[in-house]
Amino acid sequence: MKSLFQVICWCSTIAIILQHVSSVSLPLPNNETVPAVFVFGDSIVDPGNNNYISTLIKCDFPPYGRDFDGGVPTGRFSNGLVPSDLVAEKFGVKKFLPAYLDPNIQLPDLLTGVSFASGGSGYDPLTAQITSVKSLSDQLDMFKGYMKKIDEAIGREERALIVSKSIYIVCIGSDDIANTYAQTPFRRFQYDIQSYTDFMAYEASKFLQELYRLGGRRIGVFDVPVIGCVPSQRTLGGGIFRECSNSSNQAAMLFNSKLFKEMRALGKEYSDARFVSLETYNPFMDIIQNPSKYGFNETEKGCCGTGNIEVGILCNPYSINTCSNPSDYVFWDSYHPTEKAYNVLSSLVLDKKIKDFF
Repeated sequence: MKSLFQVICWCSTIAIILQHVSSVSLPLPNNETVPAVFVFGDSIVDPGNNNYISTLIKCDFPPYGRDFDGGVPTGRFSNGLVPSDLVAEKFGVKKFLPAYLDPNIQLPDLLTGVSFASGGSGYDPLTAQITSVKSLSDQLDMFKGYMKKIDEAIGREERALIVSKSIYIVCIGSDDIANTYAQTPFRRFQYDIQSYTDFMAYEASKFLQELYRLGGRRIGVFDVPVIGCVPSQRTLGGGIFRECSNSSNQAAMLFNSKLFKEMRALGKEYSDARFVSLETYNPFMDIIQNPSKYGFNETEKGCCGTGNIEVGILCNPYSINTCSNPSDYVFWDSYHPTEKAYNVLSSLVLDKKIKDFF
């Protein structure tokens, strides 16, 4: 009976993959196949995990999801798809990457990957504590729980194969700089920006080593983007002309250099793994500085409401003046890009890096 159940599970997995492979999926080197995609991080890649925990960091209401499949607000912090979905699609796995905490998730969806990300989280454990969301440590615990479920369903050997061949994406760190360090006093009493970014890089390396220990071998890590140029940071730290916050951008660049140095060291230490640096800072800056090149008109305000400060619960069905043309905007709310911007950025960053995972 167990063998029959395993066959049924694998057939279901293959069916799901074939059903969701998109025309935008990229050719993989040496005819490789990817069984699943697993994502860890913050609101950029959270497809709705925060819907199921007690936190104010939520977006499971309109106008979020306005351009998602069926116009449903799923908990994705955008008007449509988010990078976790786009990565799964590019690797030819499926079109939507579900939230692990979704109580309605089914085994075939689990087998092809999920996102453990939680909006408001960070490399710094304090970042998640402040917002009452799932920390990176919590997300690793969820991954361990995931593996136990799969062990029970299809056996440890089959699960180990999925884990070793899958793609892992980490996208986190913006909230550490923009919120925990810049907007609260707690860490500034302990660290200057040099030592705080050292601390972030240490936590990042520790997380990646634990992910390796659990079986991850194809691991891509996004850097912190031009966080000082998102609308909320312009409003809070850009002065009367709402310019980009130089201090936040400089902190992001400082951290990114340390993050990628740690990843190079891990690549040498764990030669059977692939640690892939996914650099967004410069491509995103180019989008902001040259919007017409990518088909955008508005870079300084989000589509929702005034576009200056609304995010999460402040971006809601009663937000006045929400735009009707989000494809003209780089940002959906004051912190998160639109689906179109995510599409453009993911192509700029990921397409040329696919081969590095294999």
